[in-house]
Amino acid sequence: MKEVDGPLITVTKKTSITRLDSIPTVVDINLRALFAQTPGLFVSEQQSPGQANLSYRGIGNPQESEFVTVMLDGIPLMSDWIGYPTIYMLPLPQQISEVQLIRGGSSLLYGPEPPPVVNMVSRKPITDRQLGGYAEAVFGSNGLFGSFNQVSGTSGNWDYLADAHYRSSDGERDNGDSTLRGADLHLGHESGDTAHTSLDVHVAQLETGDPGKLSYPQFIADPGQTTTPHNKLWTDRYVLALTDDRFFSEDTELVTKLWGGYQDNASRSQDRGAAPTTATLQDDQFRFYGVDARVLHRWGRGNALTVGTTMYHSDAPFRQFTTDGLTPGRYERHGIACATPASKDCARLRQSRSTDYGAVFAENVFRFEGGWHFVPSVRIEREKVQIDESIRPPNLTRGLVDREVTHNVPLFGLGFGNDFGRGNETYFNVSQGWRPVRYFDVGSPFGNTSPDPINDPDPTHVLSWEAGVHGTPANGLFYDVSLFRVEVKDRIESQQIEGAPPGNTINVNTGDTRHSGFEGQVDYDFLAAIDPKTARHLSIFANLSLLDSEFTASAKGFKGNTPAFSPDHLARVGVSYREDHKFKLALSVVSVASQYWQDSNLDNATPAQPTYIPAEVPSYTVGDLSADWWVTPEIRVLGGISNISDRTYYARVFGGGLEPAIGRTFHVGAAWEF
Repeated sequence: MKEVDGPLITVTKKTSITRLDSIPTVVDINLRALFAQTPGLFVSEQQSPGQANLSYRGIGNPQESEFVTVMLDGIPLMSDWIGYPTIYMLPLPQQISEVQLIRGGSSLLYGPEPPPVVNMVSRKPITDRQLGGYAEAVFGSNGLFGSFNQVSGTSGNWDYLADAHYRSSDGERDNGDSTLRGADLHLGHESGDTAHTSLDVHVAQLETGDPGKLSYPQFIADPGQTTTPHNKLWTDRYVLALTDDRFFSEDTELVTKLWGGYQDNASRSQDRGAAPTTATLQDDQFRFYGVDARVLHRWGRGNALTVGTTMYHSDAPFRQFTTDGLTPGRYERHGIACATPASKDCARLRQSRSTDYGAVFAENVFRFEGGWHFVPSVRIEREKVQIDESIRPPNLTRGLVDREVTHNVPLFGLGFGNDFGRGNETYFNVSQGWRPVRYFDVGSPFGNTSPDPINDPDPTHVLSWEAGVHGTPANGLFYDVSLFRVEVKDRIESQQIEGAPPGNTINVNTGDTRHSGFEGQVDYDFLAAIDPKTARHLSIFANLSLLDSEFTASAKGFKGNTPAFSPDHLARVGVSYREDHKFKLALSVVSVASQYWQDSNLDNATPAQPTYIPAEVPSYTVGDLSADWWVTPEIRVLGGISNISDRTYYARVFGGGLEPAIGRTFHVGAAWEF
């Protein structure tokens, strides 16, 4: 990224960018293809679209990307940024122009969660004519059909972009079907050379089946079997954002973003048992509002100062209903509280929840003779989480949750580096980050976690160190290598209350972990090395993350264990060929080492038991191939093969079950651009 990218100062921070125009069309939110050139980012794969499971450097369970900040144009994509930081909806690759990955000081740039931040940048309207468009249709394995249609243009001081898209698939397993519908609108106005104001609307509706997780014996016997034939997931997300980018002079810029939205995560799940006859309907709703304003002022000889503030509020009511039958409709509701665990057609759980968050921050890059630069950063954050429970599950014996907790967290960072030779830079960054206390940490709706002030864990704190060198010392060559160390303090986990009946717990800070290793990437374009202005590019790329993680302290006896989902290596290699507006081809391979799926490093049950899952997720290597071919300057053919070798594997274990990754699939399609 640029060292000063608008109001963001990224110099001395390790960053990576994938520009989607440089790779073949990514179809159906294939995260392996989208992040093929992104070092260190771990994708825990699942067959159903929607939930995105990302983690980095072994910090936290990748389930729903709870430990990674994911944004679209600097606006959080999480269900609830603070209280419920899960990802249930990502933009289609056709909607975005690039993916940015910022490590280290990302918490100082954007806010909570341990580093890094994944920021997706939306495509902008075309600027050279009043009307242009793009239409794409693809077909593929498992009944895949996708359509994406977009128009955009610029007329005078106005610019616009609008798209509508649709995706459907039958899935690889029974009840693995999915349907996505969405639309986006952008309208912008430029006031001379001093200001640009834009309004963006994002609408998406996703419905998927949930074929269920498997035990290891089930996976070995038949990875294509379905264990939950009636489960469904629904996600609706609507966001309205207003952005104003204003220059008061050549040296002073103010960027203000205001956004508001609504997301509904609903699900239907059959209740447990040999022959279930009831189902649970769950409804998580989120109404959120935020503002982010930051000023950049360039001063002196290359120095730059940024200061700003962020404020955010969310209301997040949470409800569950027990129904008689396995296939109730999404909106079936019951007002009477369940009297016993066997009650049917009743309200099982009701919580009112809200979060308030605010931050102020400042950062400055100082430049000195000899190519040296120094960047101090500070950010002060405050969270308030509230829960008011009126109905609790009838199988629980705890009291109703009525809690409010507040935390004030100061964060500091330092970075320095040196520009040397031709296009090289050393960098060093040490930065603090944190993970806010969530709703589930304050008052678990599903267990006998105490609702009283005894249940009051501190936020998890993170300290990241990184030192490396990167650059473009020769035509066609980019490299970046670094050593890192991340210290995680005050992990939040459940612990039995001393003297209380079994199952009565509190959430406490039970342990610390240390994550250290090496991360590097290299990209070499053979044709650009010969002619920097060439329209043809033949590149090889490789990135490697080596990770050594362990518990350094644990109240649960885990000291010396390896934290869950910490593979000791994650490697990606590939080759790509691109000739502008004629052809694009990419072959990529990812290799992931084996890893534990729970912090205890133990099996789930014994091999003779039906619920058995081995302690380690086996290693796997998977390759993907995709291509775009322009038949005419306006029409191109799309095609690709994912999981070329049809590898049977799994990368996700959650809730006592594993989820098979998808096997070999094909897609073909065509696109028209005018």
